[in-house]
Amino acid sequence: MEDERSRSLLQLMVNDGPVPSPEEEEKRKNVIEKLKKIVMAWVKRVAWQRRLPKQEIAASSATILTYGSYGLGVHGSESDIDALCVAPYFATMAEDFFIVLYNMLKIRTEVSEIHCVKDAKVPLMRFKFDGISMDLPYAQLEVLAVPENVDIFNPSFLRGIDETGWKSLSGVRANKQICQLVPNLEKFQSLLRCVKLWAKRRGVYGNLNGFLGGVHLAILAAFVCQCDPNASLSALISNFFKTFAFWSWSTPVVPQDGMCQPTVNPTETRLFMPIQLPCSPYEYCHSNITESTFYKIRAEFLQGHNLTKILLKSDFDWHDILEPFLYTKKYTRFVKNFLSASKQDELGNWVGWIKSCFRCLLFKLEEVQGLCDPNPAEYIDVDVAEPHVIFTGAYNQAKLMS
Repeated sequence: MEDERSRSLLQLMVNDGPVPSPEEEEKRKNVIEKLKKIVMAWVKRVAWQRRLPKQEIAASSATILTYGSYGLGVHGSESDIDALCVAPYFATMAEDFFIVLYNMLKIRTEVSEIHCVKDAKVPLMRFKFDGISMDLPYAQLEVLAVPENVDIFNPSFLRGIDETGWKSLSGVRANKQICQLVPNLEKFQSLLRCVKLWAKRRGVYGNLNGFLGGVHLAILAAFVCQCDPNASLSALISNFFKTFAFWSWSTPVVPQDGMCQPTVNPTETRLFMPIQLPCSPYEYCHSNITESTFYKIRAEFLQGHNLTKILLKSDFDWHDILEPFLYTKKYTRFVKNFLSASKQDELGNWVGWIKSCFRCLLFKLEEVQGLCDPNPAEYIDVDVAEPHVIFTGAYNQAKLMS
């Protein structure tokens, strides 16, 4: 019965569209290859502008490393690509990355809606390449040449790296470590696809909105896979909800790597949901979770557990777990943020800044209204002509679940 449930879940995932087609996969690979060539041309240009010796210009190199859902192999047809630009010592972020590379990308016909998000904790460029959304942060290494297969765990490459570069590298490092730690990569990928779809449908996905981000869910899924290496996919889903519905969140979730001894950081354990990055005893996932979103996430974990504990009954249906959260049926009062601009590129610059302020807005709403429930989805009003985006949140509930 468990195997049958697992097969039906996999089929549902295919039918609901989060698994990209072979053509979509090939398009993403081509985008990454094109971006690598652009970055190589960029670093040669910067080396020449810095008047480096000819032999050093010839030897210089940079690369692109993917991470996030794409790096873990769990991206969907609508997913963006998280890609890190890693460059040598002479290419600065402020001038060479955010000006020179930005201008090189901006003139490309494949690139649209490009803007810089300089004030984020991890500064980055955001754009569309051949229609695929991309986030591109930057890391500067104290080397002349960054090989395509650079070992980001090698201390010789990381010597002298600054705090911003370290933060930029943490996503790639976490991805690679997770893939090495899980006992069965294919089962882990299937589990993570399922829980990401669940989190999106139930309105608890989106780090900027105070919910769980991709890296949070990846580590939680990896932890569950480690706890029961031989479990079927359906059992892993059930274990996922059972584990975190009743987790004591004063205790961090720490994936086991057999090397690093878990170290509790008193500052980080004051977070609502402390989750430790793999093989990094002092680093935790960056979190924007507030009292309200913590309450909502735990409520959804509990509902997931209540629905999956009848997994082997004849009337069990995966659609019940993946049913979209209906805000208009739960709430009657909403906060609406309407953001518009005269040009799409200008809108992109403002959207990044507005999203970075969401956590402060959540705190203010909690002070005034008590618990609130931000909707991570973005909306467009078809009757409005100018480029715009709409963000909403609800705040009048007595409790978050019926």
